[in-house]
Amino acid sequence: MKDPRDIIKRPIITEHSADQMVDKKYTFEVSKDANKTEIKNAVQTIFDVKVVNVNTSTVKGKLKRMGRHSGYRPDRKKAIVQLSEDSKELDFFESVE
Repeated sequence: MKDPRDIIKRPIITEHSADQMVDKKYTFEVSKDANKTEIKNAVQTIFDVKVVNVNTSTVKGKLKRMGRHSGYRPDRKKAIVQLSEDSKELDFFESVE
């Protein structure tokens, strides 16, 4: 069994994901080989909340150039996790004052 902290890499905080936090939907960057069940169990274990739904998407890496040299950024996988109504909210801005 995988460690939950190996599955959930980091939260993705953008303007769009901040708007979804009102509806208790949180976006995480996850391991590329993780499935929805593993993501659900990892979030429930780490944050001690109840997960209702998990949506995943694979984001292809962008083409980047430096002069005449070009390459691609790595592909990544992100998951949008919806919590139940009675779950506590996740606070990613605790240390920011």
